[in-house]
Order: sequence, then structure tokens, then C-alpha cells
Amino acid sequence: MFIHPQQTSFIDFVSTMVLSKTSSESDVSVHSTFASRYVRTSLPRFKMPEESIPKEAAYQIINDELMLDGNPRLNLASFVTTWMEPECDKLIMASVNKNYVDMDEYPVTTELQNRCVNMIAHLFNAPLEETEAAVGVGTVGSSEAIMLAGLAFKRKWQNKRKQQGKPYDNPNIVTGANVQVCWEKFARYFEVELKEVKLCEGYYVMDPEKAVELVDENTICVAAILGSTLNGEFEDVKRLNDLLVEKNRETGWDTPIHVDAASGGFIAPFIYPELEWDFRLPLVKSINVSGHKYGLVYAGIGWAIWRSKEDLPDELIFHINYLGADQPTFTLNFSKGSSQVIAQYYQLIRLGYEGYKNVMENCRDNMLVLKEGLEKTGRFDIVSKDNGVPLVAFTLKDHTHFDEFQISDLLRRFGWIVPAYTMPPDAQHVTVLRVVIREDFSRTLAERLVVDVEKVLHELDSLPSRMINRSSSTSVAVNEIVVKNDTDQLVAAKKSALETQREITAVWKKFVLERKKLNDKMNGVC
Repeated sequence: MFIHPQQTSFIDFVSTMVLSKTSSESDVSVHSTFASRYVRTSLPRFKMPEESIPKEAAYQIINDELMLDGNPRLNLASFVTTWMEPECDKLIMASVNKNYVDMDEYPVTTELQNRCVNMIAHLFNAPLEETEAAVGVGTVGSSEAIMLAGLAFKRKWQNKRKQQGKPYDNPNIVTGANVQVCWEKFARYFEVELKEVKLCEGYYVMDPEKAVELVDENTICVAAILGSTLNGEFEDVKRLNDLLVEKNRETGWDTPIHVDAASGGFIAPFIYPELEWDFRLPLVKSINVSGHKYGLVYAGIGWAIWRSKEDLPDELIFHINYLGADQPTFTLNFSKGSSQVIAQYYQLIRLGYEGYKNVMENCRDNMLVLKEGLEKTGRFDIVSKDNGVPLVAFTLKDHTHFDEFQISDLLRRFGWIVPAYTMPPDAQHVTVLRVVIREDFSRTLAERLVVDVEKVLHELDSLPSRMINRSSSTSVAVNEIVVKNDTDQLVAAKKSALETQREITAVWKKFVLERKKLNDKMNGVC
């Protein structure tokens, strides 16, 4: 068919218009993600958007916000593993869609968990026969493991009291004031009185003698910590066991011990093998350990191990069959991923005893490098111990001009996340900074941190010496108070170092609380 040249031009014009419209409005794939309207327009923060957006835009929006998070490798507040080998990362991604609880569908994953339980039980010197299977379970962390162990102690105590015809409605548990918050959760959630041994300056773990004094006929167990969160120190579990054996003999009770080895359980067997803290002690009936701490696995795995079947009441174990076969289960939750269980097994067979020993020794060596560097500044007292979890907890010798909270705040400028906190009662007037040494914290980073601490100290030294600024509107004098003498003249009286430190701590707590209230108000969080 013949087409007039003018008609051709018109058709081309129309085609161009159509193509231009399609390109600009419909085919978003030809645009840069950052130039699309999805990124240029604000999305609702607390309500689900009405319309979908392209996957590239969703990824970019979330990724951009996550860039404002801290660097996990430089988060020295956390005990949790932040690096694993690429081969293990592949295993994790390959199993991320497996639900661990489907044991009948994933029998190999279940077998790997059982192998982990037995390996860890033998590591903790469980009294097992050659072919006897260990009693334990994988959890999402030590918090769940502690809840399960606590429930087992409570149920055993209640059953015995019922048989004796005695009241069983007022159980208690004895711990140090330095316990992790999960112990307070257990006590509150499951209605168990928490008896805490108070700390004192210079002694920041539970005193075994004081702990045993608190034990009575209603005590379901005494909880000892192998690696205090506050300063990494191992509590004297053997001394506690010996004292408790004597008290049980005198009273006729059989008060047991649980060891919270969340941090130290994968440390002590490798670099302190002679230390008696585990199932070698007769009163230790259960132990929890965090695989995602020095077990060297990403967050989401813990383990609860019992001495024997007699220490885990049968009525706490549920049996289900709606997933295909009879399956025993003893957990607080149901569904959970298989990845971390598989990753734990990878680490156990990949590293073996030799590998774990090398990693823990390296962490200890880097801890000593950091400790010596901080001591050389002449500005800090070290409150952590060389034998324990590889961390350095330190406090300022002189609090006249500034405090630990300001050091923590300024270190963030260099990317470091170093927490500052006050000790529990009765040492709450002591403020410390803490650096946790993990596998991926090298000697080079330790040396660099010391350099940055020195820079922060130099900057704080240059601030006005008699005032500590808390914010643009808050300041407090900390090194002198004004009083009148007998002739009614004004004189300046120096405060003691302890008074200064307590005042600093009180003002900082007030400031942090005010800031938290302000942030919650701005974010609309109740």
C-alpha cells in the first residue's frame, strides 16, 4: 500500500510520542534506582504502604538506612560473633529455608544437632558411658537455655517438696548481682524469688561464702557465672561446690548448681583445662553456653546441657507427631532456623580442639596487648582479670575533669563502639569501660584503639577543667563545693574522688534518661 510522505512523518511523530511516554512512565527498569520516584518520595514509616515498589528500590531504601548502623567488627560492646569463614557462610545460606523443628523432614540436621550436644557435653566432662547419649538441646541463645535449665530445677524441687508434704509455692534462686538480665527475666516470668549476692568495690563477682549463706530449703539452685558480663571474671565454682556440699550434708538438703557459661564455656576447656568448673564437680547439674559467642557462630544459637537424664524431668518434654513422626521437644519456642545449628557443627569439626585453642589463645594475647597499652597511658585502672573472658574493663583513675561516658561518646567519632556503664549494687558508684576481644579483633586493631583512646584523652584534657558539659543546656561542677567557715567567709572545699565519681554518675544517668524520653517522644514509641 502506498503511504504519502506526509503520512509517514505523522506516523513517526506519533510513534515517537508513544515510545517516549512508555519509556518515561511505565518501564522503570531503564531508570537509575536513585532517580526513580520510589526513592525520591518518602515512604510511610509505621504503616504498610498501599502500593508495591520495585525490588531494586526496596533493596536500595533499606540498604541506605542500614549504612547508618555501626560497623559490627568495631562493636566492642558485644560478645557475639561477627565473622565466619566464607565456606560456613555458604552453608548458612543453603540451609536458611530449613525449619529446624521439622525433624522428620530434615533428619540430617537433627543428627547434626545431636552430634553438637554430645561434643559439647564431652567438652564439659559429662559423666557419660562409652555409648551413652548426652542430654541437651540447641536453643536460640543462652537466655532460652537458662530458662529451660531454671524450669528443670524448679520442677524437680517442686516434685520433691510434694513428696515430702511440704509447701512448694515459694522457690528461690541464689545468684550474684552481676548476673545477666536473663536471670531476672526467669525469676519474674516463672515466679521465682531472686536472691542476689551484692558486689563490692574491687570484687565484682559472686562471693561463694555469701552465696551459700543465702541458701535455704526453698533454694532450687545456685547460679554461678563462668565469665561475668561486667569484667569477664570466672566465679569460683569449685569453692561454691565444696561449700554447698558441706551445707547439704549439715542440713539434709540437696541444693544443686547451674553454671552460666554463656561466655566462658568455649574458653575455659581450651586455655584453662585444669580449672574445675563443669560436670567434674558433683553438684553441677546443668550448664548453658552460647554458641554465638566464643562458640564462634553468628547470633542465634545456644546450648543447654544436663548432667544426666535424671536432672531433666520427663514432664517438661513434649511429644508431637503432626509433622510426620513422634518428636520430643523441650524448647520455649517452636519454629527456628537450622542455619546456626549447621554452622556450629561446621566450627566444631573445622577447628577441632586445636583450632579453638589457637583462637582463644590469640584472643587472650590481643587482650594483653590492649591492656598493656591502656596501662601505659597512666590514666586507667584495670578491673578485669587476665584469666577469664578475653576482655579489658577499665576505669579512670582521676574523674575530676571528665568521666568514662564522655570517653565512650568521643570514641564513636573514630568508629569504635565501647560501652560505659556502672557496676551493680553495692558497687554502683564504680563506672567502667569495656572492650570485648573477639576472634576478628586483631593486634593491629588493638594498637589502633589505644592510639584513638589517647587522642580522646588529649581532647578531653583541653576542655575547661572545672566543668563537665552534659549538653548545651546542662553542666555541673564536679571538683569543688562552696562552704562557709567559722568567720562566715566563703571557701572552696575539694570533694573526694569517690564523691566526684558518684556525682558524675548521677548526673549522667539523669542526662541519659532525659535524652531517652526525648527520643521516645520524637519516635512515637511508648
